[in-house]
Amino acid sequence: QVQLVESGGGLVQAGGSLRLSCAASGSIRRSDTMGWYRQAPGKQREFVAVISDGGNTNYADSVKGRFTISRDNAKNWVYLQMDSLKPEDTAAYYCSLKRATPRVDYWGQGTQVTVSS
Repeated sequence: QVQLVESGGGLVQAGGSLRLSCAASGSIRRSDTMGWYRQAPGKQREFVAVISDGGNTNYADSVKGRFTISRDNAKNWVYLQMDSLKPEDTAAYYCSLKRATPRVDYWGQGTQVTVSS
């Protein structure tokens, strides 16, 4: 089993920054892919960023150049540095762990980010 616990959300003005953290515990594998997704009210959950065990990253077009994902493999933490925040970034942000074999996804309970204009 895997447990993911997010922290770092809050209320920030447009143009500000926040850093989200996700602590992973349990049967973590070095090969697991870690990522962040978000869900705004009335919308489907959408991809934000992902990082592989080797440090390769991928971002949604909407956050490229503003958000940075990183991970600490020794401590099983993953981070999302969010800069130049916009009101449209307002959402619940979820940490994810994706395992290829067996194919399984784990999710945290989410942390709320609210960006005021």
